[in-house]
Amino acid sequence: MNSFVRSVLATCVLGVVPLAASAACPPLLNQQMKTLEGKPLDLCQFQGKAILVVNTASKCGHTPQFEKLEGMYKQYKDQGLVVLGFPSNDFRQELATNQEVGDFCRMTYGVQFPMAEKTSVTGDGANPFFKSLAELTMEPPTWNFHKYLIAPDGKTVYSFATPVAPDSPQVMAKLQPMLKK
Repeated sequence: MNSFVRSVLATCVLGVVPLAASAACPPLLNQQMKTLEGKPLDLCQFQGKAILVVNTASKCGHTPQFEKLEGMYKQYKDQGLVVLGFPSNDFRQELATNQEVGDFCRMTYGVQFPMAEKTSVTGDGANPFFKSLAELTMEPPTWNFHKYLIAPDGKTVYSFATPVAPDSPQVMAKLQPMLKK
């Protein structure tokens, strides 16, 4: 019996799932977007990691949270944290172009974590990723710098309102157990 036949029999008889199927991207992360630079951004690449998702705006009173977000990214990225920024003008506080947003974030706050292109994060026009986050948590963003923490399982999501600092005790209590030691 050749290896292909053994594999098919094992799958059918024993219920063994091929490796590729077991590593399938969770539906929440099965999203294709673009970065501020226009490059492809496949959220599946972050499966198995803790992901802190934030809708951002360059001209908001909460914009200094970029500093804490970047600090967390640098401190914990080797332990499995990804910070993902989603610039949005839904609350009328974002710069006009992706280029301006990128330049502002890099030059003002030294942002190195991944940033998606400008997008809508609220209402009917929200991108599918933010629609899913809002549905899962029952908490859509009501202002800039709303945070969602996605567990490495790609299914568990926690929501944190704008005033909650990224490194607050509430966020860290959920994040710390997700980090690799």
